[in-house]
Amino acid sequence: MKTLVGRKIILVGGAGFIGHHLAIRLKKLGAQVTVLDSLMINNYYHYLQQKHVPNAEIYLKLTQKRLDLLKEHGIRLIEVDARDYRFIGFLLCEIPCDTLIHLAAVAHADKSNKDPYSTIDHSIRTLENTLDVARTNHNDINHFIFFSSSMVYGNFNSGIVTEDTPCDPIGIYGALKYCAEKIIKAYKEAFGLAYTIIRPSALYGERCVSRRVGQIFIEEALKKGEISITGDKTSSLDFTYIDDLVNGVMKVLENDNSRNQTFNMTYGEARTIKQMADIVKEFFPNIKINYQSKDKLTPDRGTLDVKKAREMLSYNPQYPLESGYRKYIEWYMKSWESLKS
Repeated sequence: MKTLVGRKIILVGGAGFIGHHLAIRLKKLGAQVTVLDSLMINNYYHYLQQKHVPNAEIYLKLTQKRLDLLKEHGIRLIEVDARDYRFIGFLLCEIPCDTLIHLAAVAHADKSNKDPYSTIDHSIRTLENTLDVARTNHNDINHFIFFSSSMVYGNFNSGIVTEDTPCDPIGIYGALKYCAEKIIKAYKEAFGLAYTIIRPSALYGERCVSRRVGQIFIEEALKKGEISITGDKTSSLDFTYIDDLVNGVMKVLENDNSRNQTFNMTYGEARTIKQMADIVKEFFPNIKINYQSKDKLTPDRGTLDVKKAREMLSYNPQYPLESGYRKYIEWYMKSWESLKS
């Protein structure tokens, strides 16, 4: 087990939902953390400019809170577009770094399918830039960590997938994530750049603005409106609380045997959308939920087997839906009035 004290870690796209949680945890554990982010993709400037987006004013406050928390914890944030190869190259040469965590992407399947050009630009171009800079400086940057997605699997034909399940993604988002995985492995083969690929699923938690199903449930319930959800009551997802994912990434960083490996990193037990809705109804008994048919680009999913991460990394998720989602609802209820004002 390696200590994180003194580790020099850069998070590209690190002001987002996953990234700001990761950065704060790393800083608390003694790492030297730097965040590079344009604040444009599903972040502060997007909601500042796109006032027509549902709940844009609330999301603007949530993204501002992320920035405030980074500042409060003494985490350096540099605004930079990761598509700018020269500027990224300059920064990664100037800032001490032994581990690079790549989070920059359009992290939404529906947006990806509607705007593939922008998605490719912000997902593959940014990855190519950080990989290329990392490999030219790989004596210092010795570990490249990438966040993929459960969407690389496509339909979960057996209801459960392992890291060895053949990938057959559906739609732009899943295809790009799988493409990125192959590129990263090719950089290892060509240049010796060690990697770890992480496949999360159905994340939820504080300060998320991606309008995932769990977030929509809570926000619409707080507004006392009706909820329309894509997918029937039996549709299942491996819902994962953000703290479990962050704890898993700490295990990746602490264990050298995580290198050149791919890990499912979820709670490891799928639940139906109806089970999530039932928890919402405990807090908001009168809420009405309408279920709509999912589109053809949304795969049938289920459980991601996390046995490999448990055995190799001692990964031990602590938040089943019943506890993690209630924690998230309670946080949102306490925060709602200040977010609206």
